Amino acid sequence: MYDVATRDRALKLLAQGLPTSEISRRIGVSRFAIREWRLRTEQGRPLYVGGSRACPRCTEIPTLPEPQAAYAYLLGLYLGDGCISRTHREGVFILRIICADAWPGLKGECRRALEAIRPDNKVGTVQRQGCSDIRSYSSHWPCLFPQYGAGKKHNRKIELASWQQEIVTKHPEQLVRGLIHSDGCRILNRVRRPLPSGERWYEYPRYLFVNESTDIRVLFTDALDRLDIEWRRSKPNTVSVAKREAVAQLDEFVGPKY
Repeated sequence: MYDVATRDRALKLLAQGLPTSEISRRIGVSRFAIREWRLRTEQGRPLYVGGSRACPRCTEIPTLPEPQAAYAYLLGLYLGDGCISRTHREGVFILRIICADAWPGLKGECRRALEAIRPDNKVGTVQRQGCSDIRSYSSHWPCLFPQYGAGKKHNRKIELASWQQEIVTKHPEQLVRGLIHSDGCRILNRVRRPLPSGERWYEYPRYLFVNESTDIRVLFTDALDRLDIEWRRSKPNTVSVAKREAVAQLDEFVGPKY
C-alpha cells in the first residue's frame, strides 16, 4: 500500500513517541497500516507478507491488484453499497456488499469480482430482508480499499490513492458499471407534451446515479468525462444521463440490472 520510504518514515516517528493519529495526519498513512507496522516490529515479524495469500499492496515493491478491470468494478460496488469493518479476530476485516434480491445477476457478478481479487478467500452470502449480504474476510481489505473508515461515506473524505486512480483511468467503464450497479438504475422516463391536438406522451430511457457523497459523485462524473459521455445533475445528489447518444454509450457496457 505504501512504499518503503513512507514506511521507514512512519517507524522513525513511532520511535520518537508520536501517537499513531499524529503520524497518520503528518504523512498521509492510514492508522491501520501504522499500527500493523508497529505490531510486526514489536513481535519481530516481517513487515511484508509473502506467499500466495500476499496482498499486492503489502509487498516490498507494491503492485496493482489483478485483474484490474475486476478491481475497478468492485471498487464501484464498494463505494456504492459496500462497507469494511473489523471482526472479532485480530487483524481480520470483512468486506460486505449489499445486493438487492431483485437483481440475482448482480449478486453473481459481485461474487465473481470478490473471488477474482482475493482468490484464496471464500465468499459467503447472508440473506437479509429483500437483499443479500455478499461478504469476504481478509486482513488486507483496508490495504486494497484505503477509503475504509468509520462512519458513513458521505460524512468523510473519499479520495482515490494514486494507484487506484491509475486503475480507474485504464478501466473507467468498469468503475461506472460498478457504481451504477450499486447506486444507479436505467429507467424509462415519461414526458407529457401539450399539443394543439391534445396531450402526447413520450418515453425515453435514461440512467440515474444517486449518492449522497459529493466525492463519489465526482468520481462517477470524472469517469463519464473520460469516456466522453454527456451528463447533468438533475438533483443535488443525482447525476442523470439522458441524451440518446450518451445512453447508447452506457448501454454498450452497463445495460439494465438483471
